[in-house]
Amino acid sequence: MKHNIYSKLTVLFFAILLTVTGPQVYAQKSKTLTLNEAIQLSIKNSGQLKIANAKVDEAIASYHEAWNNHLPDAKASGTYMRLDNPNVDLKVKLGAPGNPIKVNEAAYGILNASLPVFSGFRIRYGVESAKYLEQAAKLDAGNNKEEITLNTINAFNNLYKAKKSVDLVKENLAREQQRVTDFSNLEKNGLLARNDLLKAQLQQSNIELSLLDAENNLKITYINMDLMLGLPEDTELIPDTTGFQNMGDAGTIVQWEQEALQNRKDFAALTYREKAAATSIKSIKGEYYPGLALTGGYIAADVPNLLTLTNALNVGVGLQYDFGAIWKTGAKIDQAKARLHQLQATEGIISDQIRLEINQSYQNYLLSVRKIDVYAKAVEQSNENYRITKNKFDNNLVTTTDLLEADVAQLQAQLNYTFSKADAVVAYKKLQQTAGVLSNKN
Repeated sequence: MKHNIYSKLTVLFFAILLTVTGPQVYAQKSKTLTLNEAIQLSIKNSGQLKIANAKVDEAIASYHEAWNNHLPDAKASGTYMRLDNPNVDLKVKLGAPGNPIKVNEAAYGILNASLPVFSGFRIRYGVESAKYLEQAAKLDAGNNKEEITLNTINAFNNLYKAKKSVDLVKENLAREQQRVTDFSNLEKNGLLARNDLLKAQLQQSNIELSLLDAENNLKITYINMDLMLGLPEDTELIPDTTGFQNMGDAGTIVQWEQEALQNRKDFAALTYREKAAATSIKSIKGEYYPGLALTGGYIAADVPNLLTLTNALNVGVGLQYDFGAIWKTGAKIDQAKARLHQLQATEGIISDQIRLEINQSYQNYLLSVRKIDVYAKAVEQSNENYRITKNKFDNNLVTTTDLLEADVAQLQAQLNYTFSKADAVVAYKKLQQTAGVLSNKN
């Protein structure tokens, strides 16, 4: 026989199937899993998405903090002092002559409140900027959700291909076992050379090794999916591929580019960050203006033998201006403008990157669809080739090696065709994810 073709199949299994390191765990439970169930479980258990949601909560809290600057500030303080016989000289004499006032302690309390009326628009623009950043954080979380969904689809595809590999190799192994049995009978009756029987037995051994590799990859794929979905590691997953191999309309590249620019959450998040940066410039410019606030307070004091003060209410208007802002604020504005220019430049880069990603994903999808047609023809050709070769072998027109090679070619064609259909689905999902519409379609 020529070089070992089944050793190539082993490499094919390793290249196509998802491999991860970890201990082998033999499945004890089984669960039928649809693609939508897998997506929902992965989103629910994703640590990455939990972090993104926590950042959204942080952004919401920052917005509330900025809005709370509209509310009044109120401060209260109180002091008690023990005095060491101070000299008290009142300009208005009280008490009997020759009987000085003794003051040994004093206490007072102050309550002040201030309600901002005008702050140079700093509060207004601060709230507006925080709101934009909150929207950007939500879009970041949505973008993470899209990535998690695509990762789950890829993992589900690997699970499907691993399971299908085992099934196809088992079918082929059963045929090889029958062939070995038939060849053994022929060899016993002197109708087949011993060497031809050994070739068939060697082929069977190679398929058994390929089956071991495929089963091992399937077990590892189980573990990978179980961890991703938050299931026990010993759960045997049975992929329900109903609807999984339904592909969508390719459309045109222009349509996909428009979809991406309208729906890509990372692009929209950048737009909101630009708005926040522009608003931040307005907020900093507010430092050039004075601050105006309504003020009010209450004072109470008690100095035994000397003074008692109550009902000291006060209401007024406070005006504050930082003259240092005249020469300090300009640098802050320049920094804020530089940050805005960085974001605007980044927007152009990301826009070009999105167009490139869309074109790559679009072409990959078209290629995947074409491969299905090619592999479908290859299956027909390999089946016909095996049929003809088998007939010739039965009539002693070809060698055992030719028959076994035709058998391997048939199996490989079946694997390629099965995998190409699944890969085309994933390619279309990748195109949707690149356009930012994957979560809307699942």
